[in-house]
Amino acid sequence: MKICIFGGTFDPPHIGHLLIAQTVCEVEDFDKILFVPAYSPPHKNQITDIEHRINMVKIAIRDNPKFEYSDVDVIRKGTSYTIDTIVDIKKRIDTSKDEIYYLIGSDSLIDFKNWKKPRKILKEAKVIVAIRPGFSPSDIPHWILKEVHFANIPRFELSSSTIRSRWIKDLTIRYMVTLPIWDYINENKLYSLKP
Repeated sequence: MKICIFGGTFDPPHIGHLLIAQTVCEVEDFDKILFVPAYSPPHKNQITDIEHRINMVKIAIRDNPKFEYSDVDVIRKGTSYTIDTIVDIKKRIDTSKDEIYYLIGSDSLIDFKNWKKPRKILKEAKVIVAIRPGFSPSDIPHWILKEVHFANIPRFELSSSTIRSRWIKDLTIRYMVTLPIWDYINENKLYSLKP
């Protein structure tokens, strides 16, 4: 089985996440994409409670049989480092039968050399990179570039921070998130400055 781990804050999960996951799933012929919400991302301070982010991920992926939620970071708790996520997932599955990939955006690749144990990440999983607009590989060390695989997928420019900002400003997020996610954000009063 060919499995791709897709980690992130997912605050909220948006159309861009789903389009990238679906497209990379088709292009790379993955059997399964594991969505792994970070319990506590190392470089983000203010995030929505993990329970809401889990619920939103489950809602966002529930109709796709190739998408699956993984609780590996939530069970481990603490700071969510990619290497720990990969190692924990590999403990859960039969790695003699399964190929493990880890999906990141090209914006994350720029800082990859500063991640916890980047060389071990490259040994434990095949890193696949979704290119985002404005990306230039010139700032990436050669030892990383020679190990990663760039996915041949369309570029989608959308971010969770843009969605949160628009929601706070009372601007529409229509077509940025699915309707069930919109409803969940509204019902749970997420991203609101109002008490």
